[in-house]
Amino acid sequence: MSNPVIGRLVAGEESQVLKAYEAFAVQPVTDTRLTDNLEPFGSQETTLEGTESAEGVGTFERRRNALLQIGPSTVPGWWIHRTDLNEQLDVKVSVRNVWTSARNIVLRAGSPHNYLRMVEHIIALRLGMGVDNVRLSIAGGDPPLFDRSSLDLVEAIQRAKIIPTGRPARYVTVKEPVTIGGTRGDFLTLLPAEKGDKRLHLDVAIAWDTVIGQQRIQVDLTPETFIYGAGARTNATQTQYIFSKTVGKLLADVRNMGYTKDNILIHGKKGFVTKPRPDYDLENGGSCEPVWHRTMLDLVAAIALVDRGRFIGTVKSYRAGHTLDVRLMTLLYMLDLLEVVE
Repeated sequence: MSNPVIGRLVAGEESQVLKAYEAFAVQPVTDTRLTDNLEPFGSQETTLEGTESAEGVGTFERRRNALLQIGPSTVPGWWIHRTDLNEQLDVKVSVRNVWTSARNIVLRAGSPHNYLRMVEHIIALRLGMGVDNVRLSIAGGDPPLFDRSSLDLVEAIQRAKIIPTGRPARYVTVKEPVTIGGTRGDFLTLLPAEKGDKRLHLDVAIAWDTVIGQQRIQVDLTPETFIYGAGARTNATQTQYIFSKTVGKLLADVRNMGYTKDNILIHGKKGFVTKPRPDYDLENGGSCEPVWHRTMLDLVAAIALVDRGRFIGTVKSYRAGHTLDVRLMTLLYMLDLLEVVE
């Protein structure tokens, strides 16, 4: 194997990262979708023309419906407005406001009640759809779940219509190659954008000891690749699903009351319990739905927590998850590793 570009190792053991890179390097690529467009989201900052909504079953709470409104913001950035709370400022979508990322990303500011859970499938649209200034409104901290993953949210944004603000878009990248290593053979590497290149390149691999197995995709983030990936559902093992419907109901952070066999992909050692979406079928009879979900709705969401602009460059991810993603975004700020691209 040629020497991997690790750059600055901000956490983790170098020997373990190198070992993980060896496994990553030999893992075959499942799907490749690249673009020659050096600025796929355009040169202007954007917002929405109108306000639209999407409604689905609540994820965690016992009430059965949750309505999320998506509209323009006159203040730069993405903001979460809890309509059921008084005298609370909107929560900015930023790594500075992450409450926890243990099982999903939760954003909170001010009062402990001023939060929104499992935001990753929502905030990924910031980068994936190329819309810079948005205000989300919801009466509660429990987001809606959809049978088509985040496609309902994509369609809400399309109905609201993305429009330019007249100001130039702001881009940001890392000053130097940066890597973080985890404790289970996982790593995440960020490489600076090349001059004149406003793309976000994603090379993402997962490896499960179930029917999912090894999957890897190499894609450039564009509206088209994001929308394709936005339909990929959260996956869970059969054991995790049964737990969430039984003992897990007693635990607020894992009960996932809204999970059904339609809105998540359930898998076991030798086969899928629920049928994968045909959009992600592979020629060998497998499915790449899990790696597309990991890439577009988990990893892109974590990168969207960088609130200084549209992040560009190259991201390499192997077996990583929410916790490692958010740790690295936090360290980028703490170690002053971000710079604006002129």
